[in-house]
Amino acid sequence: MLESSAMAEISNHLQGVLDTLPTKPGCYLMKNADGKVIYVGKAINLRARVRSYFHNNLEHPRTIQLVKNIADIEWIVVGSELEALILEMNLIKRHRPFFNVRMKDDKRYPYIKIHWGQPYPKVTVTRQMVSDGSRYFGPYTSVWAVHQTLDVLRRIFPYLTCDREISGTDARACLYFDIKLCNGPCIGAVSQAEYRQMIADFESFLNGRTDGILARLQGEMNAAAQELRFERAGALRDQVKAIQTVIERQKVVFPNDYVDSDVIAMARSEREACMQVFFIRGGKLIGREYFLMEGTDDSPDADVLAEFIKQFYDQVPSIPAQVMLPQEVEETKIIEEWLNTKRGGQKVKMLIPKRGQKRESVQMAAENAAETLGALQAQWEADTHKQEQSLAELQKYLELAGPPNRIECYDISNTQGTAITASMVVFEQGVPKKAHYRRFNIRTVTGGPDDFASMEEALRRRFSRWQAAQETATQPGKKPDLSFATLPNLLIVDGGKGQLSRAVKVLEEFNIFDKVPVVGLAKREEEIFIPGKERSILLPRKSEGLYLVQRVRDEAHRFAITAHRNRRTKLGLASQLDAIPGIGPARRKALLAYFGSIEAIRSASVQEISAAPKMTVNLAEAVKAHL
Repeated sequence: MLESSAMAEISNHLQGVLDTLPTKPGCYLMKNADGKVIYVGKAINLRARVRSYFHNNLEHPRTIQLVKNIADIEWIVVGSELEALILEMNLIKRHRPFFNVRMKDDKRYPYIKIHWGQPYPKVTVTRQMVSDGSRYFGPYTSVWAVHQTLDVLRRIFPYLTCDREISGTDARACLYFDIKLCNGPCIGAVSQAEYRQMIADFESFLNGRTDGILARLQGEMNAAAQELRFERAGALRDQVKAIQTVIERQKVVFPNDYVDSDVIAMARSEREACMQVFFIRGGKLIGREYFLMEGTDDSPDADVLAEFIKQFYDQVPSIPAQVMLPQEVEETKIIEEWLNTKRGGQKVKMLIPKRGQKRESVQMAAENAAETLGALQAQWEADTHKQEQSLAELQKYLELAGPPNRIECYDISNTQGTAITASMVVFEQGVPKKAHYRRFNIRTVTGGPDDFASMEEALRRRFSRWQAAQETATQPGKKPDLSFATLPNLLIVDGGKGQLSRAVKVLEEFNIFDKVPVVGLAKREEEIFIPGKERSILLPRKSEGLYLVQRVRDEAHRFAITAHRNRRTKLGLASQLDAIPGIGPARRKALLAYFGSIEAIRSASVQEISAAPKMTVNLAEAVKAHL
């Protein structure tokens, strides 16, 4: 049996699974009470890894929430760490577990497909790769952008789009030949060999290999002119100019003979990460794409980066020799081994540039990721239609009397019960009203963390100020605080039924329960709890209403954490020691005498702190969490 207070909550069935876990490599699937897979992981030692979830030293709230929802665990033994990595990726792709970091869109991404299996290969856009002799390029995040790219390239490489059976003897070509968007193999204007060479050039162009194409086309152009085939020479001249125009737009990053590389960097918000990938081929930056990762809250940057690398390269048709990253990832060696197999046994190197052009490329990718993330948020805020849609959906699903034009959301942040801070964020017409944001330093909660009591205090103070604003409004020459003067059309508390019941209690105290709709938002699968209803509501996964609720909650969480950190900083490091429950003057003095400085305590491990005089493991964990 595991010796842990958390074990008291474990069912006999789950305890039996933990007691019989093998010590071999493999994957594990954690399931909730409904039998749904909520997390997939892998381990070199299944027994050690899975049992570690059920100790009391868990740090991240998301992991703690995961463990609370585990009702069953299934495990699969494999022969090696590489097999475990491949199986884990396949299981995540199949189940899309809520607690895993994963690529946000579950739709298939678009690819450019060259149908090499056909005598006269076509070029199409597809969302599925199949082994039919074709070659694929992508994935791309926008099918619109893919078609825009093909519109440009088709003027350079006028490939077939019709369904004719090509014989080369047709009497007339279609309109596309007349407007120079097809080179007319149907009427014999080009031979099969010439057409396939053009498609090979098209493929080389997508791969960033342009120098050879230009040299050959210029040679053919000169030969055609010497042979007095001026129409052919003119067509080749136009093709050369078009290629040169496109090439001029491509940024030259490295020397021509530089190894082909992908550059990956990221930017993060509270619950998402934007991953930017630069594609460097033949020394040129030939393209870039961004992808969003969800389920990233509380996950270290290195973990998010590793998950993206695995999920991204699991669906790309080709892998370069080099992948440049902003930082180390824990599984570098095993991921490299997997990428080598994906590349047909050719070596793939993952590296973290420290200086020079390589480092600048990673920094440029990071800047683009940050700009993209900011632009996506700004686009949503500027899209009045989406805002109206989100408010209408919330009115419908939450059965509100009208659209929630003013939404207020409250969150609590604390560390071991110290410097407790509550945040109030306000959204009006679906966008942040930052001038109305407020924070509350919780005063009445002592003796340890109590988020329920903290929420009560914050809401009481908010609605006390609403009452005061009503009185101020009746007094000549006085202006009420506008952030408190208006009641919300929807009040959201970050938490489940417990937090919701405290919010209802406060609203009833002020006799406004019938005026202010209130809901609790639980992090587990974004459940929404409504007073008087036993079952929670799950908004549609792709709905604008859910996106707005998530944004409001994330903003409240961010604002609370920022205020909490600022408050802790103002306390000063020494007073922070005094503020930790169980650390009085005697223990503070002993700690400082043992380590010599606050910085030394901060950098020490839990085990090292617990070894100090007058300390225990629990107190050491409290110190580590606080500092």
